[in-house]
Amino acid sequence: MTAGSALWISSLIRRFPELLQELTPSTGGGLRERRGGGQTAGTVAPMRLYVSDAIRDITDGVVELEEAVRDRLGLRRLAAAPVPVRLRRIAELLEQIGLHPDLAAHVEDETRRMARRCARALGDPEQLVRVAGRCPACDCVSLRAFPERGTVMCVNPACRHTLEEASAS
Repeated sequence: MTAGSALWISSLIRRFPELLQELTPSTGGGLRERRGGGQTAGTVAPMRLYVSDAIRDITDGVVELEEAVRDRLGLRRLAAAPVPVRLRRIAELLEQIGLHPDLAAHVEDETRRMARRCARALGDPEQLVRVAGRCPACDCVSLRAFPERGTVMCVNPACRHTLEEASAS
């Protein structure tokens, strides 16, 4: 059961620094106009708040997850650390986490959620899975599952019927 958690944790360890890089201003990039004329080095890209929000959400989520895991396993809290360090500390505990099925499921759900949030903020498209059968509303073969949303929906632009909501698992 902890194999999924290990996969999502490794994804977060690898991709979270990329997310931080998205907020780092360019040092020698393009040129922009200075007020009153002339040009100055710098970035012309506006601050992307969705990236900032994703960083905050993931950081808070990792801190809370580590605290919950350590509390549940009866371990003392450790000093504050950057997100990748905290994720490695959680990964080191996966064997112990696996002994508690409800905790293992929670860790996997949370790490999956955070890894997907990170991927979306980096521009990765939402996962989409084709579903066999026809839409009960328009009879098209355009049913798709959106695992992140937990829904099955007709992607026919004229229909957009939501077939069902999957249970959170």
